[in-house]
Amino acid sequence: MGNNFSLDEVIRKVPNFPKQGILFYDITGILVNPKAFKYCIDMMVKLYKGTNIDSLAAIESRGFVFAAPLAERLGLPLVLIRKKGKLPGDTYSCKYALEYGFAEIEVHKADVKSGQRILVIDDLIATGGTLQAAQNVLEQGGATVTGFFGIVGLPFLNYHKVLDSIPVKTLIDYNTE
Repeated sequence: MGNNFSLDEVIRKVPNFPKQGILFYDITGILVNPKAFKYCIDMMVKLYKGTNIDSLAAIESRGFVFAAPLAERLGLPLVLIRKKGKLPGDTYSCKYALEYGFAEIEVHKADVKSGQRILVIDDLIATGGTLQAAQNVLEQGGATVTGFFGIVGLPFLNYHKVLDSIPVKTLIDYNTE
């Protein structure tokens, strides 16, 4: 499959979800289309094969879907970043602001190694708050986040400002609200 595949055609745009005035970009259209899903994984392999990454970290839950096949293809460990209370072992945690309140994510301490170079993967990058919190929990264990990846990017929400100088890559960007 070449680079001419249109992800835009399979990503559903749902107006006024989860609230009035929001346009929701639904990646489930990729998952029900095996060619689209394969295209995403193939493009991720192309972007990251041979790069200086020791491990992948994925954000619950849609990040898991894209990171797991990439981890297998690259032969790298996969660290799961989960919502508070979902991991049974000792964890690093980070609380962060959402539009309405706060959320907290955790990672197993045993899964993060000091000096590890980690790529963080999610399905969609919007404001960057969740990824910034993921960086925080990984750095608590002495790891270094070398990049952020999302299938979809919403750069108009200024995630680059929140994620500082760490490289951000996406397969498709939507530049308007």
